[in-house]
Amino acid sequence: MTPIANQVPVVVSRQTVQPEAVQFHPIREITVCHLSPVESRRDERAFSRQSTPLVAYGVHPTILGPHSDYGQVQGVEFIPISKSRSRAVRILSASRIFRSALQQNADLYHVHSPELIPAALVLKFVFGKKVVYDTREDFPSMMLTKAYLPVRLRTLASRIVALVERLAARSVDGFITADSGTLRPHAKAGKSRKLVFYNFPNLQYFPEPAPVNRSFDLVYRGGLSERAGTFVLLNSLRRLKDRGIPVRLLMFGYTDNQQTDQMIRKALCALGIEELVTLRGVIRHDDMAATLSQARIAVCPLQQIPKFLNNIPVKVFESWACGLPVIATDLPPIRPFFGKRPYGVLVKPGDAEELANAISQMLSSPRLLAEYGRQARCAVIERYNISFESRKLLSLYKDVLSC
Repeated sequence: MTPIANQVPVVVSRQTVQPEAVQFHPIREITVCHLSPVESRRDERAFSRQSTPLVAYGVHPTILGPHSDYGQVQGVEFIPISKSRSRAVRILSASRIFRSALQQNADLYHVHSPELIPAALVLKFVFGKKVVYDTREDFPSMMLTKAYLPVRLRTLASRIVALVERLAARSVDGFITADSGTLRPHAKAGKSRKLVFYNFPNLQYFPEPAPVNRSFDLVYRGGLSERAGTFVLLNSLRRLKDRGIPVRLLMFGYTDNQQTDQMIRKALCALGIEELVTLRGVIRHDDMAATLSQARIAVCPLQQIPKFLNNIPVKVFESWACGLPVIATDLPPIRPFFGKRPYGVLVKPGDAEELANAISQMLSSPRLLAEYGRQARCAVIERYNISFESRKLLSLYKDVLSC
């Protein structure tokens, strides 16, 4: 298998290095305090991808945020703080979180959201702490689709977030992204050490798939919305039904609001496919593998919007970890990971007919399904898992602390 480093280089400081050069050895014990904005669920990027893998190597992580968890889980300490009623209050009251952060007296602070950048700057410039900022998403592009923002304010919000993140890239000690597209605008900003930390699966949560009865033909997980291709997917199911191919679909995840949820349910009825589609809400990460494994194929029909032209869909790698082939839209971030490898099929964004054809062709060949799934699982075991990313993160921590 061709190493991913030959496709998407990892940038550290202002030089490009190959990840193979990173050594992963035990280090002196260090404490890392993650500042997370996640409320309704466990922050999996901070917890299962960045914290738990480093515990065995002398890192003592704490996750501080408005979550409901408390105490130690797998060597990671959870400390809850009070929730703010509005996003504006969270942004303006940086003191609320940095006071709690200071009490941890950590060697390094790992900050996870643009709204926490004020706290990051206070920690660094007022209290002299080592700070890294983690822009886990293309947040400026996300502002363009936020349902809670009036349409007329979204462009302004996007520009403000981009400027604030640019400031962070110039000011803090380390700057982390989840994909190379998000890093590109900041790669040469300031002297902060730069790192792409991919959201690959932690194999602890994705063990070797066991033989199970597949209740569904397809599974989609993630945001349910027009931008995510939900309605394109539903239209492809209608086309398949018209051909005499009833395809059972499991969709689970979140919607932006109640209005979007109602739109999806109305579309199911209007298309006459409500008996073919099972809708579920957000599930725990611990249950992800078992839920995905209820289907034969995973689909990722994301649309061609600015956010998805930068961000790599996590759902693809988690599906591969479960031995599922993936039908995904052909967008730049995911394209290098498919290439000519037999892990699934890429289709044109927004084309329900092409998506229907791909589903039909794959379902018609059980042998092809099995081979795609086997190859996909092997790819995750060999390369697309969090152990390799952990080495890069540890190296960044060591570089920041050595300065």
